[in-house]
Amino acid sequence: MNKNLLLASAFAVAMSLTNTAAIAGATDYVFEPVAAELKKGDDVVIAVRLLHKLTGKPVPDAVIVRTRVDMAPDNMADMASPVAAVPGSEPGTYAFKTEMPMAGRYLLSVAAKVQGEPETVVGKVIFKAVK
Repeated sequence: MNKNLLLASAFAVAMSLTNTAAIAGATDYVFEPVAAELKKGDDVVIAVRLLHKLTGKPVPDAVIVRTRVDMAPDNMADMASPVAAVPGSEPGTYAFKTEMPMAGRYLLSVAAKVQGEPETVVGKVIFKAVK
């Protein structure tokens, strides 16, 4: 009987681990800046790294579905800049060309689809433009 109880317990643990993996979602990922401080100007390239929080590994091949750059951190959200995707420097890095015409803090809002995740991964990253 102890052997059956042990097997049942092991099965229950295995099933709970399987369910935990199945409920992993968009909150298991984070965008972080490659360089948080950049020189202001036109054609500034900002880059973010998409990481899986549990493993700390970069996530390559995500599909960026939405981006926005504005000065919301400095209470100027209406000052939005155009954004265009450019190739990242390494797997898991996503880069964008934008304008940072004045010194201050800029917010990159980004949304991505990660393979195997039903939810969209959303991130907000602050960059500082300096003279």
